Amino acid sequence: MQVTDIGNKEEGKLWLRKPTPINGVVVTVVRSAVTQPSKIVRFLHVAFDTTGDSFLAGDHHGNIYVFDISRNRFRLVQKTGQACTALAFNLRRTTEFLVAMADYSIKCFDKDTKQLVSWMRGHEGAVSWLSVHGSGRYAISTSADTAQLWDLDTFQRKRKLNIRQSIGIQRVFFLPLSNTILSCFSDDSIFAWESESLSCKYQLPVPDQGPRICYKAFTVTRDGKTLAAGGRSNLLHLWCLDGRQLLRVVQMPPKVRTVRQLDFLSDSFDGGASQTLGVLSQDGVMRFINIHSCKLLFSIGSPDDAITSATVSPNGRHVAAIMDSGGVNVYSVQSLTQEHNKPPPPQVKVVSGGNGGDPWGLKVKVKSEGVRRPAKTSGRRVNTKILRPPAASMAEDKENDLPDGLNKKRLVALLKAFGEYPAKYRMFVWRSLLRLPENHAAYSSLTDKGLHSAYLSLQHAYPIKNHKLQRGLQRVLSALAHWSAIFGEAEYLPLVAFPFVKLFQNNPLLCFEVVATVIVNWCQHWFEYFPNPPLNILSLAENVLAHHDKELLQHFVDCGVTSQLYVWPLLETLFSEVLTRDEWLRLFDNVFSNQPSFLLMACVAYVTCCRAPLLLCSHKQDFEYFFHHRNNLDMAALITETYRLMSHTPAALHPRSVLADFQPLTRGQYPVFNHYPSYVVEYQSQEKERIRQQEAEYLRERQELSAMRAECVRRQAEEQTWHTQQELLQQAEEQRRNILQQEEEKLTQQRTRLAAMKRELKVKELQLLDAARRRFLKHQQDKSTTHIHRLDQEITRKMDQRDQETAAAVQDLEVRHMELETQRRLLEQQMLKEQDRVGREVEEEVETRRRREEREEELFQELLQNDHDLSQTTRKRRHRVAE
Repeated sequence: MQVTDIGNKEEGKLWLRKPTPINGVVVTVVRSAVTQPSKIVRFLHVAFDTTGDSFLAGDHHGNIYVFDISRNRFRLVQKTGQACTALAFNLRRTTEFLVAMADYSIKCFDKDTKQLVSWMRGHEGAVSWLSVHGSGRYAISTSADTAQLWDLDTFQRKRKLNIRQSIGIQRVFFLPLSNTILSCFSDDSIFAWESESLSCKYQLPVPDQGPRICYKAFTVTRDGKTLAAGGRSNLLHLWCLDGRQLLRVVQMPPKVRTVRQLDFLSDSFDGGASQTLGVLSQDGVMRFINIHSCKLLFSIGSPDDAITSATVSPNGRHVAAIMDSGGVNVYSVQSLTQEHNKPPPPQVKVVSGGNGGDPWGLKVKVKSEGVRRPAKTSGRRVNTKILRPPAASMAEDKENDLPDGLNKKRLVALLKAFGEYPAKYRMFVWRSLLRLPENHAAYSSLTDKGLHSAYLSLQHAYPIKNHKLQRGLQRVLSALAHWSAIFGEAEYLPLVAFPFVKLFQNNPLLCFEVVATVIVNWCQHWFEYFPNPPLNILSLAENVLAHHDKELLQHFVDCGVTSQLYVWPLLETLFSEVLTRDEWLRLFDNVFSNQPSFLLMACVAYVTCCRAPLLLCSHKQDFEYFFHHRNNLDMAALITETYRLMSHTPAALHPRSVLADFQPLTRGQYPVFNHYPSYVVEYQSQEKERIRQQEAEYLRERQELSAMRAECVRRQAEEQTWHTQQELLQQAEEQRRNILQQEEEKLTQQRTRLAAMKRELKVKELQLLDAARRRFLKHQQDKSTTHIHRLDQEITRKMDQRDQETAAAVQDLEVRHMELETQRRLLEQQMLKEQDRVGREVEEEVETRRRREEREEELFQELLQNDHDLSQTTRKRRHRVAE
């Protein structure tokens, strides 16, 4: 498995060489902080594109990366500056993607240009889900109080779904290959709406029988015909959306208590009717089951490497899972299915049907059973005989079977072979060995009572530098004290619980149940002699020591050392003071794998293994120091010696004759713990309560007395301050009077000096006025002289100017005379020319008139002739007429 740390890189390769999937993981992507390389920046959400070969991932700092699995590349496409709450990468424009921000807004970015395309606002709460229509044109954003429909062409809001405050929205999304919107609410009601008209098409019936699931997770097959829903239960509901009825109820294994996420795994040949369903539960494991055959196909993640959320690619080839560590694991589905198709081991997980206790008659359970393979035969009938194991062997196997598929015999064999359990799986093995019930409700009822009064001041008795560890110890001890009153009185209980609190500090429920299991089984009969140490248990250890090492016991007796000094310090601290962390873990690997008497035998073994230095001790203080500090000890020898004592101690002396066998805590509610003298505890409790009340009364009176004393001191201080202020005021008043008298004297002197200065100033003023008058007269005289001189200069200048003008005028007259003479001559010439021209014109006119007169004369003569001829003609006609 390759791990790629992208750090502050903006682009690069996902892997340097072609990866080989290990447990299905192709590559793990992490991002370390720039300032603190050891700190991992958590990824929050992932989303695949429509091809399924690329996916987006947004981290806690607001950086959005695109990872291309097919091209082995990653690239930083946006820095939003704030964490994202949802992502969508299947828009119609393949380069664009939607990001729901922590400020309740939705932004659309382009991954190629890295530009902001649009900014959509309208939600008043965090957007938890983004659903895009198959066409990529519309999108639905869902928050706890509303759902909004967006047009991705105009980035405008089309519709808004409002609900009552009492009913919250779980999810609203588009169904594939249709225009139907499915809305799921917190009351388990599911409605289908038409996306165009937003009219209600139908409502799925809410199951009125059986436990309520409280739907939290939903998914739909690619053909949009099957809906899977899960929630706060290990039950899954499969709905047929065409028939609008519940198909079946699938019951997951008991380890699944809550379903966080559901996702169908697509296949190329299923025609969109996906058959593989991925179920992510509260333990961080995502199990993939076949919804028809109800077989558990494979799973990813583990309680130690838990998955927070996961997304399956549309083509069903990859699964991108955000791990609890903050990284992103990319799984190859092909690799996971190949591992599943290998020949199965003797024990596998399968799914079998059953209707017991199912009100719908549709429930299918997931359980473990042996896989039987048919043997090859030659076709002949063979008589077989079934061998059944004896009842005692079956009871023993049942006792050795542990939760989570473990077997106690195999674990003990593994422990004896290696000396300890693997550190990676130790907590898991312990939880199975102790059969912890994980009663969340019962534990919550104990923690809801708050801190117990006995442990309010725990930090003073047991100061711890780590405040988180201090609070965890205080919380676990308070829960134990609320569970049973004895645990609020036992002073050594913090010593018993501290190593487990330090070990399980991130899981207080497991810590509480481990400590409670240890007290119920390995601390049996401890509280019968309360408030004294358990003398009966210590006498058992002393008897075992007397049987195996009489010399050492005699040495203890000679030195006046009792079992309260050499056994009880080991028991009340559970060896945490004398062993290192690794040694303590090895010891308790063996303690939890054996009977409760093993712990007592370990105390005797510790004493016998250290017999050499103990025989050299003679003072009681030396023994006290020895059993409260770490010593050089071979842990393997101690464990070997413990097993020897367990096997070679006579039954009459063996502690198991007194101690009961291991009993796990009951499921649902924790058992009643009353193995202690109740009257002593009640008396101590009453006494402590009385002392606490007296102390509270004393503190109250002391506080009142302190308040009265403080009030008296305050009043005395105020009175003293008042007297001091009065004295200061009198002194200040006297000083002010003296200052005022001095100021009056100074004022009188200043007035005298001011009058003298006024007289001097008056004299100076008169002198200045006289000097000014003389200067003014002189100035006037100088001004008159200057004016006269200026007038003389003006007269001279004007006389010179007049002479110059006269000379110029004479010259102008001469020039004018010459011009006039020239003009006269020119005029004479013109007149002569004009006279000649007029003479010629007159001659021509006379000639013209003569010719015209001659012509007129000729015309006149012609007229006369014509008239004469006409008269003759007329006469001739008249004569003719007359004739």
